[in-house]
Amino acid sequence: YWGNFVPQIPHQLMRRFSKAGDWVLDPFLGSGTTLIEARRLGRNALGVELQESVAQETWSRVQREDNPHRVQSIVRQGNSANFDFRSMLDQHEIDQVQLAILHPPYHDIIRFSSLPEDLSNQADVDAFVDGFAQVVEGVSKVLQRKRFLAVVIGDKYAGQNWVPLGFLTMQRIQEMGLNLKSIVVKNFEETFGKRSQRELWRYRALAGGFYVFKHEYIFLFHK
Repeated sequence: YWGNFVPQIPHQLMRRFSKAGDWVLDPFLGSGTTLIEARRLGRNALGVELQESVAQETWSRVQREDNPHRVQSIVRQGNSANFDFRSMLDQHEIDQVQLAILHPPYHDIIRFSSLPEDLSNQADVDAFVDGFAQVVEGVSKVLQRKRFLAVVIGDKYAGQNWVPLGFLTMQRIQEMGLNLKSIVVKNFEETFGKRSQRELWRYRALAGGFYVFKHEYIFLFHK
């Protein structure tokens, strides 16, 4: 069980499952937290971001970060569902990565773009899980044997029904041959979608007959 430390998740994962000089891969780069924490900890890191404008902004943010350990930080724009990770590693003379951290959208809870290939725009949960599985497949091909792949994900509501998005993705990854080593439950009080709206969500929960969940999962897989 891990408490409230959303910005520290990549930091904790890298400290536990990698060492200085290792390569860390984040196929859902977003604002670049993984690459920034990697610089601070002396890990090399690669990130792939779907939206070009976000990738450019994140690259600028990473470059402003101090680099006392002289590690490499690499940002690429592309769709991780069909991205050629092998070519990216070969281009930089990297054999394999030692840790992968995946923090995808939680399906359509927040729409991150209007791009049809964006996982937050998939038509239904099955399509989301299928798309996410494609990302995992590509990432696992460049992950070193006996090293870890971490998935940070939460559940969602559809109408008045709980959708176990986390466990659906967990099961699919197990079916792909990766070994589940641990499930960490991370507590949080606020998310981007619920920020400053506690009373509204409390009302919705009472009216809809459900509980406001305050957790996400970190699934740790071993190759």
